[in-house]
Formats: sequence, C-alpha cells, structure tokens
Amino acid sequence: MLGNDILAFIRPEMLVLIPVLIILGLMLKKATYIEDWTIPIILGGIGIILAILILGFAEDFTGEIILNGILQGILAAGMAVYVHQLTIQTRSQKRGMAL
Repeated sequence: MLGNDILAFIRPEMLVLIPVLIILGLMLKKATYIEDWTIPIILGGIGIILAILILGFAEDFTGEIILNGILQGILAAGMAVYVHQLTIQTRSQKRGMAL
C-alpha cells in the first residue's frame, strides 16, 4: 500500500494534521530527553486527540465521531511517519549514489 492509497482513507479536513505532526515529530527528534522509538507513539496520541477535537467541534462529540477521530488520527500519524522516513531514505540513497 502506497502513500496515495492511504490518503484515500483520510478525510480532507484531516490533511492539515499531517504537516503539523511532521513538524512536531521534528521538534521531538531534537529533544534530548525523548528516545527516538517513542516519537511515533507520541505522534499517534497527539494525532488522535487533535483529530477527535477537529471532528468533534465540526460536528458533535458522538461515539461515531470519536471512533472516526481515533482512526483518522492514527492514519494521519502514520502518514507523518511515512513521509519522514521516506525523506530520510531518499536522502541516504542519494548520498550513497554520489559516493
């Protein structure tokens, strides 16, 4: 499954979360007291909370909206981590070719 396939499942109003989570991930990466393996977990939690808030204030805080917010938050966090890893892998591949 490629990034475009995952984007088909993310609601348009949730797309704003992806760059926000990427920026938060970069900030967490620079923090010396946070280990790298915890960053995707933290981003997932933040993504879930923000998605529930966005959907809840746009519509209403029903069970369906909260469940949808959880799923949308996980997808947005997954896309943020995917984009970050894709960027890292592309850069390392270009460096390897230049040598």
